[in-house]
Amino acid sequence: MMRTAIPAEEIFKKTRSVGQYYGFSPFATLAAEERGSAEALAAREKPRPDEPAPSDPRAATMAAFLLQARATGILAREGRGPLFLWHSNLAPGRMAPKKVVIQFHAIGSDRALAEAVVIRALSALVADLYHAEPAIRLNSMGDRETRARYLRELATFFKRRASILPPECAAAAAKDVLAGAELVAAEHLADLLPLSTEYLSDASRKRFEELLEHLEATNTPYELARDLMTDGAHWNDACFELRAGERRVAWGSRYHELARRVLGQAMPAVGALLEVESAAGAGAPLAATSPAKTRFAFIHIGDEAKRLSLQLAGDFHRAHVPLSQDIGVESLIEQMRYVEKKNPAYLLVMGRKEALEGCVILRDRATQEERVLPLAGLSERLKAVL
Repeated sequence: MMRTAIPAEEIFKKTRSVGQYYGFSPFATLAAEERGSAEALAAREKPRPDEPAPSDPRAATMAAFLLQARATGILAREGRGPLFLWHSNLAPGRMAPKKVVIQFHAIGSDRALAEAVVIRALSALVADLYHAEPAIRLNSMGDRETRARYLRELATFFKRRASILPPECAAAAAKDVLAGAELVAAEHLADLLPLSTEYLSDASRKRFEELLEHLEATNTPYELARDLMTDGAHWNDACFELRAGERRVAWGSRYHELARRVLGQAMPAVGALLEVESAAGAGAPLAATSPAKTRFAFIHIGDEAKRLSLQLAGDFHRAHVPLSQDIGVESLIEQMRYVEKKNPAYLLVMGRKEALEGCVILRDRATQEERVLPLAGLSERLKAVL
C-alpha cells in the first residue's frame, strides 16, 4: 500500500539529495549568497508588472517563486548560465506544514534537455518518497501558433460531436472550448478528442520530439496523454504529470508566458510542483542538518554525455555515492565554476568520445592523476575510491 503521510525530515533530506545528484541547487542557498548584491538591490526597486494574480493555483505558486527569485537578484546576473533550482515551503528551523510543496525549476534553458532533467529528477524523488516507480505522462500544447490551430479544431469538434457528448461538456465548450475539452477528459472520453500534438508548429514539434528522444535514450518510460491540457495564459509546449498508484503527485510545464506576465520579460523556463502530505511529528521545528560532503563532481560535454549522466545519476543516487553535477548546464566554464564551489576531491569527466566508448575519466584533483573507468559497475568502483 502506498504511503500517504511522510515525515518532514525525510521529505527534506531526500529532496536535497535528489537535487544534488541531478544538478538542482537549493534556492535558499543561492538567495543567501546573493543577498546584498547590486543585482538584488536593483531587483527590489524594480516595479512589478501590473498583472493580476493568476487564478490557476499552480501558476500562482510558481509566480510567487519567480517574484522571490527576482528579489534576490539571481535572475539578473550577467553571464550566468541556466539556473536549475529546487524550492520548498519546508525549511530547517521552521514548523513543517501539513502539505509540503516542492518546486523544481530550470530557468534560462530553451532546450528540451531541461524538461528531461526535471522529469528524471522528479521521478527519482517520487520513487524515493513513495517507494514505487511513478508513471510519467506527457503531452504538448505547443506555442501560440499551435494553440490557435488546436482551439479552432476543438471548436469544430464540439460542433460536430455535441449530440453525442454529455450536455455539460457542450455547455462548457460554448463558453470556453478548452474547458469543454477538459470536461470531456474528466468523463473518460479523452479518446474522442483531437490530438494537440497533430497541430504542433514546426518549432514546437521539434522541441517535443527532442524531449521524447531524451527520454527514450535514457530508458525513461513514459506514455502520451491527450487528456493533459494547459491554458495558454501561463503555459507553453510540453506539460507532464507523475502518478503514484492512482494519484497524481507531481505536475509540470514550460511557463514562458507566466514568466512574461509576472516579470515583464520573456524567459524560457520549465517548472514542476510536487505536493506531499507531511507527517509533521510532535510539532517541533524541522532540524537543520548538513548535506554530505561532495567527493565527486561530474563534468560532461555533448548530448551523448548528458544523456548518459542522466542515467548514471540514478545509479549514483541508489548506491549513495556522494556526487554532484550540473546536468542541464552545457557550458564547460559554468560547470567548472560549480566544481570550484563544491571543491570535490575527484572529477569525473565525460565528452562525446568517452560517451561513445562507454567510459569516463576519473581525475584526482590533488595529484592530477587520471584513470579511465568503464561505465559498467562505475558506482561500485567509485565506492572503492572513498
